[in-house]
Amino acid sequence: MSKTIIRAEGLGKKYSICHEKREKYIALRDVVADTASRVKQRLMSSRQLRLQSREDFWALQDISVEVKQGDRIGIIGRNGAGKSTLLKILSRITEPTTGFIELRGRVASLLEVGTGFHPELTGRENIFLNGAILGMGKREIYRKFDEIVAFSEVERFLDTPVKRYSSGMYVRLAFAVAAHLEPEILIVDEVLAVGDAQFQKKCLGKMKDVGKEGRTVLFVSHNMGAIESLCQKCLLLEKGRVKTFSEDISHTIREYLTNGDWTLQKSLDDRLATKTDYFELLDVKLISKGSTRPSRNFLKTETIAIKISIDIFDRMPSLSIGYAIYQEDQDICLWWSFHVDVEEQELPAGINELTTEIPSATLNNGKYRIELLAALHNQKWLLAPRSSPVFVRFEVQGGQIGSPLLSSTSRPGVFLPAHKWQVSSSLLSV
Repeated sequence: MSKTIIRAEGLGKKYSICHEKREKYIALRDVVADTASRVKQRLMSSRQLRLQSREDFWALQDISVEVKQGDRIGIIGRNGAGKSTLLKILSRITEPTTGFIELRGRVASLLEVGTGFHPELTGRENIFLNGAILGMGKREIYRKFDEIVAFSEVERFLDTPVKRYSSGMYVRLAFAVAAHLEPEILIVDEVLAVGDAQFQKKCLGKMKDVGKEGRTVLFVSHNMGAIESLCQKCLLLEKGRVKTFSEDISHTIREYLTNGDWTLQKSLDDRLATKTDYFELLDVKLISKGSTRPSRNFLKTETIAIKISIDIFDRMPSLSIGYAIYQEDQDICLWWSFHVDVEEQELPAGINELTTEIPSATLNNGKYRIELLAALHNQKWLLAPRSSPVFVRFEVQGGQIGSPLLSSTSRPGVFLPAHKWQVSSSLLSV
């Protein structure tokens, strides 16, 4: 049974926010005009106002978790949920206000570009500096030196001061040092997003290897595919508290994506012209199949149901309702309509709800816009492609398909259909 390497109990961090509410600006002419006592009185009242406007803000509250040796933990949550504060406490950069934390072993942190680097020193010198900070001897650093340089791919600039490095070079060298100098606990924040896709893939592979070697990885990311492919457990923070800490990573990601402001409250803007001479559009919703809550965020392994509510004024045998999907407001991916699929069926007068689906593993990771289309079939457009005022933005991410390592980043292209491969081999005698 693995031993506990990180234990937090009742962890909390409080910050004081000062809202300065000053009286009018005291200019030199005011000082000359006023008596000394009045100036003193003004300064005192201004100071009291500032003191009275302090507010306590709890970035973390009552965090209690245990992490075992060799665990790979993904930490997710909205901006301001407390992720970075938790990592700073774990990295001993800041102290908790309440509770305590036990760490067993050396900690290497990569929280932001250039963390732990001295800008005036060269890349070579910073490798030895970081090793010394981690408590390693020169001989141990020398033993790992060639691996670090090869992984970071900055050999050409090794004797250049790191202040001249690009952010990508900074991250490559910093991650290589942190991962190869064998800390018991490796902490990585969203900083890997600075690197290119190939380097991110290489880092994910290295972090998996680190976990298999019995070391612990804490990884914060907004890339749900990376979280799902790398991590064994997922910690969801919400408003400074632990909402979920589970081995069911897909469920935790789904809870995060459909939580709070991620939920689509109303898909149509009231300002949009959604009423024509033939119908009035009431609502458009995107819902994960099996759920009842509209959303703008989906895993690529989920089937997306499109629900269109429409009030048709008169029986319309030629009315065609459909949709078009665009990738990040650029090229159209596809368009489809009710009339194409159901050629014989009419849409009766009154309120109708049309439902169709985008099958799972159809769209690759990315941001999309789904636009509602309407036409009198083979006659005229009512809501035309690229000019329809009715659209809903949504995002597809996460969800393992195929090789876990390949699923950590979006593959080239828009579509991600499942393919079946058949191999026929012939053995030829020589």
